[in-house]
Amino acid sequence: MGAYCNENLSLPTACNLSPSHDLRLSKHVHDNVHGNIYLDPLSLKFIDTEQFQRLRELKQLGMTHMVYPGAVHSRFEHSLGVYWLAGEAIHKLKTYQGLELGIDRFDVQTVKIAGLLHDVGHGPFSHLFEREFLPQVLNGFKWAHEQMSAKLIDHIVDVHHIDVEAEMIKRVKELILASSEFALPKVSAYFYDPFFRHILITGNFFSLVLGKCIDVVVSCLYYYYCYYFVLMLKSAKEKQFLYDIVANGRNGIDVDKFDYIYRDSRACGLGCSFDFQRLMETMRVLGDEICYRAKDYLSIHKLFATRADLYRTVYTHSKVKAVELMVVDALLKANSYLEISSSIQDPSEYWKLDDTIIKTIETAPDEELRESRDLIRRIRRRNLYQFCNEFAVPKDKLEHFKNVTAQDIACSQKNGGVLLKEEDIAVSNVRIDLTRGRQNPLERIMRVRRSSPYRMVASVTCCLHLIRI
Repeated sequence: MGAYCNENLSLPTACNLSPSHDLRLSKHVHDNVHGNIYLDPLSLKFIDTEQFQRLRELKQLGMTHMVYPGAVHSRFEHSLGVYWLAGEAIHKLKTYQGLELGIDRFDVQTVKIAGLLHDVGHGPFSHLFEREFLPQVLNGFKWAHEQMSAKLIDHIVDVHHIDVEAEMIKRVKELILASSEFALPKVSAYFYDPFFRHILITGNFFSLVLGKCIDVVVSCLYYYYCYYFVLMLKSAKEKQFLYDIVANGRNGIDVDKFDYIYRDSRACGLGCSFDFQRLMETMRVLGDEICYRAKDYLSIHKLFATRADLYRTVYTHSKVKAVELMVVDALLKANSYLEISSSIQDPSEYWKLDDTIIKTIETAPDEELRESRDLIRRIRRRNLYQFCNEFAVPKDKLEHFKNVTAQDIACSQKNGGVLLKEEDIAVSNVRIDLTRGRQNPLERIMRVRRSSPYRMVASVTCCLHLIRI
């Protein structure tokens, strides 16, 4: 994607360089997806740290390279790509609606840094660590890489004494957490709720207590209303559309997806018909959210369809899942000795974890790691877990269908022949959707015609549940 150049400096306008910025403290790097990327001085302060450089040792697609040899790209280049696209996106909005939206240098820098650091909290083998390994050792405790990204940002700033505004770091973390379950609620959303809006306009608090006019309850509701009204006015000033750029929790259209869908498709040798440049060129802000032209419906549909195709053909490929299950078993068997999971709450220790942990286990002579070594040796020699079968859950059963376990399979065996034990079976429950679970994300996207804005509505298959054994 081409840079937006200032005629005098030949640098991206999105950089918003101040006179105090020394060009010797900035860099240009060449990315194989986006071309030349300009790195401003503040971004380099984060990039040139051991915590961020660790991302070079985290493969973007975990063990997918065992099936797609070209899929060896790392979280490092993906993070640079998202940083660049975030800058391009905020620059586009500033160019067309800067005065109207009040976009300033602080907003531009904050969005770019959020794009740069959004994945710094990923663990070894990316999603494998978070979705497959940790759930088996945390006993129900919730953990997400976005949450660790926020902790690591504070750690990097403290350890390396980075001179950056505290308010900017706070906003960066909010932008990163925007699409996760740890996101802070955006109070302005209450204004768009019809029930709350009715109360706000009419003051009809009695409807909340089902007609029981109890003074105490009414008083509480009154203060509740006042409190949220103040927060609503405050949040209106926080430019909620900025939260749609890096990690869009509203409808899933963000520059993170733009980069990884295009980058992953290219690395795996697959075609990508999705054109993110078209969406970035024409997006506009209405109210508090980023909207798209009605005629761009197909481009948006291709975004979600391409992502779903990647899940079917790459991310959940049967051989990829077999390798991942073996890596997970190796980590589980080594966990008590290496205490892998003990560092997930401590950023000063967590940043030391990366994909090289497999080589550490493989070359360690310790008897306690023998079983883990054997599993890794099997992976090297292509002696993988055997894929037996898969079952696609019928669409009408999706809502109430529970995850199938190894115990379920073992208990359903017929008598006679070889009987498998529970420990002989590995089950992978794969859900493929359009980012919003069973909800249609297209219904949550505001698109604009010249006459008026309205919600996208389309009939698409939103969820597939596969059981692989």
